[in-house]
Amino acid sequence: MKTKLSVNINKVALIRNSRGSNIPDIIQFARDCESCGADGITVHPRPDQRHVRYDDLPLLKENVTTELNVEGYPSEEFMRQVIDVVPHQCTLVPDPPGVLTSDKGWEIIKEADFLTKVISQLQQFGIRVSLFIDPDPKQVRAAVEVGADRIELYTGDFAKGFKKSRDQAIADHIECAKLARQFKLGVNAGHDLNLDNLKFYASSLDNLSEVSIGHALISDALYYGIDNTIGMYKNLL
Repeated sequence: MKTKLSVNINKVALIRNSRGSNIPDIIQFARDCESCGADGITVHPRPDQRHVRYDDLPLLKENVTTELNVEGYPSEEFMRQVIDVVPHQCTLVPDPPGVLTSDKGWEIIKEADFLTKVISQLQQFGIRVSLFIDPDPKQVRAAVEVGADRIELYTGDFAKGFKKSRDQAIADHIECAKLARQFKLGVNAGHDLNLDNLKFYASSLDNLSEVSIGHALISDALYYGIDNTIGMYKNLL
């Protein structure tokens, strides 16, 4: 199975926002990522609008020709914005306001009623829904129960443990991916995947549909250029 690469452009928007101008132009950057081989574009508008802003979403939907994935906590405002734009995929994350980055998955069992309602609402508009979870089999089963189309496995702890013991670091992810296959649940992954650990991770899960990579990829592009960098990541997949 070929794993798709979705490029998270939040850090590009962060640079733009720091000067109050449209440099760099994130719409053009998204187009360029696609021209360089990206299979999709990921954005995560946060409540403080420090990254991609809600008013960027319509232009991104209009211009992205591969696949647009919008991440975020399903607040009332987020839901309104996503339903208005109708991206190809919405990845729900349990981020409270003010969090620096997404580093924890849903406790789906505790949030089952809320998530079931939100997922159903998004799916009514034809939006594929993915739930950001820790690599825990009980969360995979719970994702099925609330009606998710996919899960996105949080890979931050994998990245931390990779150099110490890659086999130990990947074990829970392999188990969750196998379980997801049994339930016909799609598998995505993201957080701290990079040029060092991506090949091992992707080759260990034979049903990995998509990885979403932003911070490491944009950082690498400072040295290698975006065209070369996307090529390097795609080659690892």
